Amino acid sequence: MNDTPGWAAPGSAPSDGQNGQEPPASGPSQPADQPGQTGTPPSGPGPKWSKEQPPPAQWPAPGGPQGAPPQAPPPPPPGPGWGGQPPTGPGGYGPGPGGYGPGPGQYGGPGGYGYGPGPGGHPGWGGGWGGPPPAAKPGVIPLRPLGVGEILDGAVSTMRTYWRTVLGISLTVAVVTQIAVILLQGLVLDDSTTADTLNDPDATVDELTRALGDTVIGSGAVLLITLLGTIVATALLTTVTSRAVLGKSVTTAEAWSDARPQLLKLLGLTLLLPLIASAAVVVGILPGILLGLAGGGDGAVALAALGGLAGGLVALWLMIRFSLASPALMLEKQGILKSLTRSTKLVRGSWWRVFGIQLLATIIANIVASIIVIPFAVLASAVSGNGMSSFLDAGAGDLGWTFLVVSGIGSVIGAMLTFPITAGVTVLLYIDQRIRREALDLDLARAAGVQGYGSGVPGPTPGS
Repeated sequence: MNDTPGWAAPGSAPSDGQNGQEPPASGPSQPADQPGQTGTPPSGPGPKWSKEQPPPAQWPAPGGPQGAPPQAPPPPPPGPGWGGQPPTGPGGYGPGPGGYGPGPGQYGGPGGYGYGPGPGGHPGWGGGWGGPPPAAKPGVIPLRPLGVGEILDGAVSTMRTYWRTVLGISLTVAVVTQIAVILLQGLVLDDSTTADTLNDPDATVDELTRALGDTVIGSGAVLLITLLGTIVATALLTTVTSRAVLGKSVTTAEAWSDARPQLLKLLGLTLLLPLIASAAVVVGILPGILLGLAGGGDGAVALAALGGLAGGLVALWLMIRFSLASPALMLEKQGILKSLTRSTKLVRGSWWRVFGIQLLATIIANIVASIIVIPFAVLASAVSGNGMSSFLDAGAGDLGWTFLVVSGIGSVIGAMLTFPITAGVTVLLYIDQRIRREALDLDLARAAGVQGYGSGVPGPTPGS
């Protein structure tokens, strides 16, 4: 969205500012109320470093009483991760005299220098040697690289938080699509005649060919209507999800106004992807077909089968490579070929991860749809007068208007819930890949109004 910062195609490097703020070079002065310190000038370094420093291994314990015996310097803090338990006792990191523990005048303790949250100390990163501060979360996801669970949760959170817009779009598209499918099946497609011809053992080749052609045409028309509805829902829900990441709501009218200029391009992209996959499969089986025409026999069949399997794997690989083209086209206002290129760059090196997340989202969406659609299909079969035969055998005869309407209601409810899941996961996966590769979280934080994000200055983390 060109009018929303953060969604334009990347053209500038992330901010060169420091990611963290270095602690001050000098520690705080000794507390005046510490035993043995009243009226005694400090013997250690003051606010500024002195030109003369004590020899090695002669540092007094931080906050220890004057005249205490010299102690060896403490060992260095734990390595990356800071996950080890620090030692305790005198001179160590734990709670003890001269240690880094929570004792008075010690690192992390009251009046101490340290990295803990004790009063008087420098603000730390949580308790003890903690990790970095939490990422800002102005919307449905934190602005950092996401895990699988966070992507799925973000899609569900979008549907839950902005349910009026999300379910309104999904319900409208599903109702219009299903009405068109029901009218097509009930008025145009003659299922009873086609089924009788296909089940007739005495039917001629011409009759079977004609019936099979009618079935293919009817299925293609239903698929096309469903595809158009899916395109519209995806376009509108992409806009809603992208704004939800920033914590901003959007109305259906605003989503339509933003998505409408890209609908024809999205239609072209959606039709192009199956053609690419089909071309890969055809190229794979073509040698077997040519060998069969030359009289190859069983060898031609085996070659065609192996070529078809190889072509199917190539088609799957290409579909995952291009799976982020839709959000790139909608959010960056790209053309079809440019969006395919953008998707290829974003998926490069993460093919298996993108494939796994997309597969998991598809499985979840299909399970949700099946839980809703199957009971309605059983109910439609029971009340349509044909019994369970119409449910078990879709080609048993004329399904009737009752079956079409009742099963259509189940399809509407299923689509109303699955549209937001599939569209939301794709958009959030696209955002996650851009955060990992292009530091998009900096642009999103600025667009969401998060102050000081990425500049080393602590800022608010709304929603976290």
